[in-house]
Amino acid sequence: MPRSSQLIVSLALLATPLLAQAAPDTPPVQSAMRAATPLPKLGRVKRIGDVALSPDGTRLAWMQQDGKQSVIELADADGHHAQALDVGAKLADCSKSDLAWSPDSRGIAFIANCGHDLTNTEAMHMDVYLADVAGKAAPRELAKLAGYARALAWTANGKSLGFLYVPGATRRAAATAAGKAQVGVIGEEEHEEIQRVASLDVASGAVHTLTPASIYAYEFGWSPDGSRIAYTAAPPPGDNNWWVAKLYVQDANEGAAPRMVVDPATVRGSLHGLQMALPRWSPDGSRIAFIGGLMSDQGSTGGDLYSVPSSGGAPTDLTPGITVTPQWFAWAGKDALTVSQNAKGKVQLVRYDIQGGKATAQAPYFTVSASIGSGGAVLAVSLSADHKRVAFQQSSFEHAPEVHAGKLDGTPPPAVTSLNAGLKPDWGKAVSVEWKNEGRDVQGWLLYPVNYDPHKTYPMIVSVHGGPAAAVTSRWPGMGAMYAASGYFQFMPNPRGSFGQGEAFVQANRKDFGYGDLRDILAGIDAVEKMAPVDDHRLGLTGWSYGGFMSMFAPTQTHRFRAAVAGAGLSDWQSYYGENRIDQWMIPYFGASLYDDPAPYAKSSAINFVKNVKTPTLIVVGDRDEECPAPQSFEYWHALKTLGVPTQLVVYPNEGHAFSNPAHRNDELQRSLDWFAKYLPASK
Repeated sequence: MPRSSQLIVSLALLATPLLAQAAPDTPPVQSAMRAATPLPKLGRVKRIGDVALSPDGTRLAWMQQDGKQSVIELADADGHHAQALDVGAKLADCSKSDLAWSPDSRGIAFIANCGHDLTNTEAMHMDVYLADVAGKAAPRELAKLAGYARALAWTANGKSLGFLYVPGATRRAAATAAGKAQVGVIGEEEHEEIQRVASLDVASGAVHTLTPASIYAYEFGWSPDGSRIAYTAAPPPGDNNWWVAKLYVQDANEGAAPRMVVDPATVRGSLHGLQMALPRWSPDGSRIAFIGGLMSDQGSTGGDLYSVPSSGGAPTDLTPGITVTPQWFAWAGKDALTVSQNAKGKVQLVRYDIQGGKATAQAPYFTVSASIGSGGAVLAVSLSADHKRVAFQQSSFEHAPEVHAGKLDGTPPPAVTSLNAGLKPDWGKAVSVEWKNEGRDVQGWLLYPVNYDPHKTYPMIVSVHGGPAAAVTSRWPGMGAMYAASGYFQFMPNPRGSFGQGEAFVQANRKDFGYGDLRDILAGIDAVEKMAPVDDHRLGLTGWSYGGFMSMFAPTQTHRFRAAVAGAGLSDWQSYYGENRIDQWMIPYFGASLYDDPAPYAKSSAINFVKNVKTPTLIVVGDRDEECPAPQSFEYWHALKTLGVPTQLVVYPNEGHAFSNPAHRNDELQRSLDWFAKYLPASK
């Protein structure tokens, strides 16, 4: 399902650049009333993209958004002598991504995208470049690609670059992107956009598609000698079938036959029926490690660490029963992994030693109450080849994003940039809140209102993350703190189903959407009210995606919430099963298809209890949302309208699950503020 507040909300809410006006062909829908808005000052942050440490550990590169330009910065490993890479006038206004250092640390490859199509309908063109970091010549164009490309990765010998490639693409390869219009003969498209693993010969510029067109590849890794690839893949359509992907190995040659190594649908044990991510070869090529678990979205990775012989065999769960969530890893030696993990809302970087089919965590290198990321992935880091140095982007509720880099020696690496040093939070303090409910430990984050006065009582808005397999961690929220910046307490719980407390906690809401997790949230509200002056008669509820579902479902079960904003939600799991384009994710959660067992779907459908709703609700959605289609919002809106409950539905054109038009994102944010200002004012 839709991604988390760390992913979807960061796309649709937190990472919103403010524009003076909308694109001329897609003007925002104007609200009848406008609350005093903190949005302009919340959008001041300078954004950091990919962070990449050179293999020899001496150089550092990162992407930086400078106004409308994306700039590649190069510096020493400690951040000194930073300067922008001269890419020439041709590439100055192009977006750049996927920084990848050559194995000899002399060059850095990247992908340039000079298109600016907000409709996801035009043919894409992306180019691969290589810059000599020691020279003064402009980056060399290695290949022009008619399609979508991402995830650059070098072979160890430096002769080839691998990447994921969708020839002829008109949209990003993601279910969160705006889907194609559903017109004509449905499900029988002549041209299916297939993502494949491709390789680029650096010397000649020749591009080879390695994986067959009959399967859609999601992630891949090179073998140590570059002769083979491991990848996860499933039959098309790619947006729908990530949840049933298998692990394959094949020779790194065009036309080579893939060999299936792991099929979660048939394997026995803890991986059965679950998902896989991040296939990575061991240094000797004998094994492939991956993360396996119940994951509601591609890219929202979390679970146990697994290993399987690269020649095939039964996968081994290396970390059964752990009470943290590994979300990224890299091999640190023949029998060791460097792992980035969520530990009850905090982030840890840890070494796991493997012995006898079990991986044991050592004392963490560091634990931070912050969020880290590199290369566009949550909790990913960039490591030198010897794993003695590390780099990543870091932010928290207190500190805006900066590049952090240093030795991997037991202390968190310091910030080596000061891009946002002058920014201070426009919201109150942030605290981690922990409580118990039904025998479980639960955790969440509470933002205090700006200009907090302990002698006053305040309303509180509860923001439920998407997923549900995801989590809120401490990160610079930007627009995501707009409620706290407007005078509200803002509570962001991580109820059962979330990452951070092990796989059993993630799986605790299977066949139970809206019940146990809602009880966790309500117990969390009670815990907050014991520690902060929150007025229980002035509670609001909001969320996007799974949080949008909860914003529709919770008011059918309780009248504690006096106003709600449901973003890209869903109201009827039964009709949703036939409307969405990612139905494969539902089987692991509901246990069977709607047609085989409708009871769990009916049990969690807000529409079946909608006559209980008294909560004024704003509903927003994109008209081309594949994950939570607009008809779900129409259903809920129609019901509330019929029942006389105050409601408004706003549908944004050419938008998918993650809005791409900044004007639409800004309009949706402002409407949310307006709605709560009307029905749940910050001051009495």
